[in-house]
Amino acid sequence: MTRRRLTKDEVELWRQVADTAHRLHPERARHEAPMPKPKPVKTVKPRAVKNFEVGSKVRPATSGHDLLPALSERMAKQPVHMDKKAFTRLKRGKMLPEAKIDLHGMTQDQAHPALTGFILRAHGSGKRLVLVVTGKGKSRPDDGPIPVRRGILKHHVPQWLSMPPLGPLVLQVAEAHISHGGSGAYYVYLRR
Repeated sequence: MTRRRLTKDEVELWRQVADTAHRLHPERARHEAPMPKPKPVKTVKPRAVKNFEVGSKVRPATSGHDLLPALSERMAKQPVHMDKKAFTRLKRGKMLPEAKIDLHGMTQDQAHPALTGFILRAHGSGKRLVLVVTGKGKSRPDDGPIPVRRGILKHHVPQWLSMPPLGPLVLQVAEAHISHGGSGAYYVYLRR
């Protein structure tokens, strides 16, 4: 509840009442009748800088590390471009690949042209689903202080499939079901 201001008539009436009243403690100083209080003027004081430390207001990073997610996680987060029902069947291993290429033991220089020729031939013959086996990669006994990605072909094949001349022919790339090679193979669903 807010207090209203007294009018001039009310202030005059109060003074008349106060003059006729007897004081309880006459020894104390006499106060004037209550007058409307003036509005306080806000003054802005400059803030003093106390105990300033560089970086004291910085928020900590949300993540403990800035590592790139694993290839399997990145593949799983890709949008689905094919029919959702067919994609579900594909991920469960219910669809059988019509052709297969095994890139085990090949170098990047050998595997890239072999993959390109295989995909172009499969698309030319009207095949829709092919299996590309890359392998999981060799584990080394001593990686040293700098970690090295395991499986060079495993990491390069999805990139090769998204670049020309294969990119326009490929509709979807997904990690294969365990019955077809698991994380060491990819399903490649081709456009018509």
